[in-house]
Parts: sequence; C-alpha cells; structure tokens
Amino acid sequence: MVYKFRILSDEVDNFTREIAISSEASFLDLHNIILDCVGYSKDQMTSFFICNDEWEKGTEVTLIEMDNSPEVDSWIMESTKLSELIEDEGQKLLFVFDYLTERAFFLELFQFVLGKDIAKAKCILSEGEAPAQTIEFEDTTSTDTTSKINLDDDFYDDQDFDINELDADGFTGLDNEIVDPSFTDTEG
Repeated sequence: MVYKFRILSDEVDNFTREIAISSEASFLDLHNIILDCVGYSKDQMTSFFICNDEWEKGTEVTLIEMDNSPEVDSWIMESTKLSELIEDEGQKLLFVFDYLTERAFFLELFQFVLGKDIAKAKCILSEGEAPAQTIEFEDTTSTDTTSKINLDDDFYDDQDFDINELDADGFTGLDNEIVDPSFTDTEG
C-alpha cells in the first residue's frame, strides 16, 4: 500500500509538499524524504508525534533512542514501520525539525493507494519555499521585557509608575525558590 502525506507549515502560508511512500517504509525513510524535499540538512534532532484530530501530541517516534527504561515503550525511526502506528486515512502527525524552538511541520495522511507499492519514497508536489531549518533561539525570546508588556506611565492607571524604581534586591533568591521575607523556618 502507498501512503500519500500532505505537509504544511504554520510559518509559511504558500508552503506545501506531498509525499508518496510505502506503508512498509520506516519513519526514518519518511524523515529522509521530508528533509530532502525541503532542502534541510540531516544533522539535527527530529521527532515525529502521532496526533489526534486536534493536533494534540501522542506517541513519539525519535531519531535516536531517548529512553532506555523497560517500562516505557520507545519508538525509533529506523526500526518502526509506518504501518505500525499509522492505520487511518486522515491520520495527523507532527514532524518536529527544530527541537530548541519546537518548530514543526504538520503532516496528514490524505490518501491510501491500495494494491500498489513504491520502492522509494518521493516528493510528488512541491509548492512554496520551506521555512528556515533553524532560527536563533534569541529570535523567539526577548530579554527586553518592555517589548512584551507595554510599561508606560499609565501602567495599571498609575501615573507615577516607573519601572526603574523596582527594587532589584527584592527579587534575590528567586532562582531556586520563592522566598517570603516574613517566613521563618522554625523546624530548624
């Protein structure tokens, strides 16, 4: 059987890829064809997540063994066939290609082709430019809190509010635990 997947990105509106792959191929084969058809290098950590209809993550299939615990089922791309975890047309998957920032492609199995097989996975549709494979972590976070919260003179209707008057010493000790200055440990 041949699976046909549609791949979308929430970062680029006109980006679409469609892939045809054997149901007996491994998740590693799917990983490789995705990276090939978007022009990404294969030197980054990636994972697939089997999702429900609301795109909530379920089973994870990792590029390398992440958990050696015998109590936990672990699925490795190289040793897991697509047919082991994907059974229904319309199945949704996330392909996390940038672990630091949790950036991912959205995959949906849009068609089964019964009675056919394909020797090698191939990209059957390519539209639009793929988003950058990685972005600087600093691009997703900002150390300038004033850009996230509008802290002007009318902050909470307080005409006298001045962020520079905050007592930085009052925030010491917060790295490891919340410290209440009125709390005393009587148990010793």
